[in-house]
Amino acid sequence: MKIVRRLLILLVLGGLAAGAWHVVQGQAPQAQGQAAGQQRGGGRFNPADQPVPVLASPATIADVPVYIIGVGTVQALNAVTVNTQVNGTLIKVAFREGQDVKAGDVLALIDPTTYKAQLDQAVAKKAYDEALLANARVDLTRYANLVKTNAVTTQQYDTQKALVDQYVAQVALDQGAIDNAKAYVDWCTITAPLSGRLGLRLVDQGNLVNTTNTSGIVVITQIQPISVVFSLPQQTLGKINPAFAQGPLTVDAMDADNQTVIDSGQLVVVNNQVDQTTGTVKLKANFPNPKLLLWPGQFVNVRLLIATLPKVVVVPSVAVQRGPNGPFVYVLQPDNTVAVKEVTITQQDEKQAVIASGVQPPDRVVTSGFVQLADRRKVTVADAQAAPDSTKPAAGDGQGRAERDGPGRVGRDGQGRAGRDGQGGGGREGQTRGQRERKPAGDRASTNPPGATP
Repeated sequence: MKIVRRLLILLVLGGLAAGAWHVVQGQAPQAQGQAAGQQRGGGRFNPADQPVPVLASPATIADVPVYIIGVGTVQALNAVTVNTQVNGTLIKVAFREGQDVKAGDVLALIDPTTYKAQLDQAVAKKAYDEALLANARVDLTRYANLVKTNAVTTQQYDTQKALVDQYVAQVALDQGAIDNAKAYVDWCTITAPLSGRLGLRLVDQGNLVNTTNTSGIVVITQIQPISVVFSLPQQTLGKINPAFAQGPLTVDAMDADNQTVIDSGQLVVVNNQVDQTTGTVKLKANFPNPKLLLWPGQFVNVRLLIATLPKVVVVPSVAVQRGPNGPFVYVLQPDNTVAVKEVTITQQDEKQAVIASGVQPPDRVVTSGFVQLADRRKVTVADAQAAPDSTKPAAGDGQGRAERDGPGRVGRDGQGRAGRDGQGGGGREGQTRGQRERKPAGDRASTNPPGATP
């Protein structure tokens, strides 16, 4: 029994000695890994001490136009519905749909047979009355000689004179009838009243047309030049009227994205009253429309140039941030930090902001990477050529780059992949490689933080 007890004691002591040896072997690499991590990371990792990658743009001096934006409808400068002035059969259509015509061009012909016959009758009637007038004048001359010798009475002479006057009036009446009949004949030939472009044909050849038909034969629209009617709030009249009184104002017709100028024209009229229903006033501008990019009935965005701000400080609009105290920008400092500068904005659009105070050239303002920025925070300015447009936040160069390349890149030597793999593992250097290799798979899964790379 004593021998058995001694053997059990020896086994227990041997197991304790083996466990102590394994513990000592595990703690030594861990201490070495922690020391290496502290040497590379400079002690405990602090993301706030790392520079933030940003893009920057300099403040510049420029002449900035002042626009008033509105929405308008394109209208033809003149539009005419061509109707017939006589009743009859449409015997010919002398135009093509969509054709450009000049004033006086023949568009259609109506059967003139009846109207030519009436003209011939009027001409014949005039010739008949002119013959009667000539005979009456000869008789009047005879009566004038006979009355001197008392061969006829004065009454007969006066009667003949009245007859001559009657035939004179009748001849004048006949001339009026001729002119009227001739007008009807002329109206059988339908011509373009103005230069413009034809629309769709509304009546086909061979149909009977009449003056009571209001739909017409075709519509002519004058589109060179062309007009745009747009509405602006009544509050803008205080700026528009003084500027309009000094001279013509330029109006730009823009496409749907407000980036491309379709055509430029001039303001011609401000309506003489405000629409009380909408609180807006209508304005009209004419455009030369050389490329026919404006079309009647089209909706366009309109910007009215009322002034130009000379030599003002301009920064990209994306650089202006909003805070409790108003707008501000981050200004780069010589020591690679940023300073918060409150600014006063005169006007701002989607591209640039006019700064009245707070920033002056050659100050450089941050245009992306705002998520991790704060006053006096260190930054690194990325290469401007890497970003296609410094005035717009890009997915790979703006805030996205700050998240991908900021704390994640530093964390490779400190706490691990902080930005790229979630919360980071601290695992390559901070948590020793020897400890992870010696632990079973179950223990490794429990000690690694979520998102860390084993």
